[in-house]
Amino acid sequence: MFEQDLREKLLEKGVSSLTNAELLGILINTGIKNTSALEIAKKVLNRSNGTLSDLVRLNVHELTQIEGIGLSKAISIISSFELGKRRYAESFSPSERIARSSQVYELFRDLGDLPYESFWILLLKRNNTIISKKRISDGGVSGTVVDVKIILKQALETLSSSIVLIHNHPSGNPSPSKEDVEITRKVKEASRYMDISLFDHVIIGQDCYFSFSDEGLI
Repeated sequence: MFEQDLREKLLEKGVSSLTNAELLGILINTGIKNTSALEIAKKVLNRSNGTLSDLVRLNVHELTQIEGIGLSKAISIISSFELGKRRYAESFSPSERIARSSQVYELFRDLGDLPYESFWILLLKRNNTIISKKRISDGGVSGTVVDVKIILKQALETLSSSIVLIHNHPSGNPSPSKEDVEITRKVKEASRYMDISLFDHVIIGQDCYFSFSDEGLI
């Protein structure tokens, strides 16, 4: 009954009229005895503090610990969020010109959903159009090892004129650590000898970011 009501609401008023719980209820599709799909959806959201940002961090095992969510439903939920992430990934265009930090954030905002730290670079031509993006390393919750030599190797091999450093903070807080400041200094100094400029270092948080360039730290 509840599941049919949700579908009718979507058809009559449009998908944007539905709440997060209602959209999730449609994904869940069916309830269990004495519990509708919408009620299960609310339990799922409660498990993730009521936010989609926390929900996308849940894995299949964590979802199946919630009453009413079996393996099939968990896979449907995980798959739907993966499609959303890939939608952002498709916004990457090798011909795009990077002019501000917000563009970098849009290209890498899905890193904010990761439960571990991941370090990437954008390689740019002289006019700041994108050559490519490269993952440098993945690490744990508290950090990842970043080798300046690997960053410079990637930049030299692609004849890049400038680079952007990007990594995420699994805590959700994008404020730079002492280590972030130090790696930024090292890359900037080493790149200068190769006639390569450091355009920015962007730290991705939970629905937010920090730009070294915007803050005058580069």
